[in-house]
Amino acid sequence: MRSKLFGCLAACAALFGLAVPAHAQPLSAIGMDQYGTSSEGLIDAGGLPGLDGNRTWLGGPLGDPGKPGVFTFFEANILTQSWTLGNQTVAVRGLLDTTGVVTGVPGGFLGTGIPALKTGDLGRSSWAPGINFGLGYKFDDGSTVHFRVMKSSNQSYSAGASLATPFARSSPDLSDTYLTAAVFNFPPQFAGPPVKTAFENTDIIRVVTIGGIPVGTVTETVPEGNFYGIWNGASVMTLKYDVDYTEVEIGGRMPLFESRTSKIYGVGGMRFHHFMERFSWSTTSFALDGSTGPQDRANYRNSLSQRLYGPYLGCAHDVFLGNRFSVSGELNGGLFANIVKRRAKYELADETIQNKRSTNDLGLVPTAGGALNLWWYPTKGVQVRVGYTANTFFNTERIKDPIAFNYGAIDPVYGTQYFRIIHGVQFGFSLFF
Repeated sequence: MRSKLFGCLAACAALFGLAVPAHAQPLSAIGMDQYGTSSEGLIDAGGLPGLDGNRTWLGGPLGDPGKPGVFTFFEANILTQSWTLGNQTVAVRGLLDTTGVVTGVPGGFLGTGIPALKTGDLGRSSWAPGINFGLGYKFDDGSTVHFRVMKSSNQSYSAGASLATPFARSSPDLSDTYLTAAVFNFPPQFAGPPVKTAFENTDIIRVVTIGGIPVGTVTETVPEGNFYGIWNGASVMTLKYDVDYTEVEIGGRMPLFESRTSKIYGVGGMRFHHFMERFSWSTTSFALDGSTGPQDRANYRNSLSQRLYGPYLGCAHDVFLGNRFSVSGELNGGLFANIVKRRAKYELADETIQNKRSTNDLGLVPTAGGALNLWWYPTKGVQVRVGYTANTFFNTERIKDPIAFNYGAIDPVYGTQYFRIIHGVQFGFSLFF
């Protein structure tokens, strides 16, 4: 993934390396047709600021992009970003003998204990559609200011496990048809159904030994509630993971150099990036007769919000190709304050009891990004763009182990995501009024 990114950014850098003539003429001195093209050069190869130059306006609802005025733009994009969630074992097959009547050891384990559900089962990063839109103003000298919003649609991933084992395989006591997670330190409201297996209310005959020598037998009745806890001997567990990304920008472009066939701009402004990750885990424990209710279902949620605020600065280079086409590249970087909010919570489905923990933090995140675009000018006042864009972030946070199994002291494991990228393709148009 990084090789693709750096390959695209290298292409952008090559555009900046094109030579600018030492005695470049102003573009207004070059003869252009009504669409901003000529055999000698470029009026403006593109970018959101619009076109320059002296042209004859033919009239209509759109304004002359060569003059000061308002412009707007709208783009569709499809983006993907780094997968940052860790791979944590959530549940295993089997159940715990709380009283020890069945196994002879309190907390003894029945079943194979093979992993039944991991966060790695959620899958890996996919592509999500989104939009990029905004409004701006162009000044006499070709400088522009703009406001834009980019929003990626929610990426949702899910996984689950149930009593239906692969190929219906289990031990004779069917212990592997149950799911168990190592949640502890929870209050009695999370006890779950009192009778969830065929062991409860049955007699267990055990041989009593002294020094390894059998001396007799003892009969004990397995009490109700022997498999205590919603997460002990559960029937269904489901995981869900949602990722959102939003970007807001107030920025501008200022022409620095120009030639017959190219322009170089300085770009800068303020940006806001928001990464939102939501993890949820639902556990349902059924009674032996198949009944269940909200008192037998426990929910766990963990969310990580990262809001990045800061300035960015860079440069852009536009190169005229002829026949109403141009290509442009941009490189930029910035340093952002990262406001981190972490929220984790256990809750009974009937909402009678919950326990949660909230923490906040502040960090610094350097960023680097770029874009490579192809522009087409079909008619005056209209620009069409297709291209590739990428933003990289260093030193953000990630949810490493989303589940804290200690109900009484909820403390999931977070870590540093040293490299994060969001990138993709975009297609859209801009209009000048």
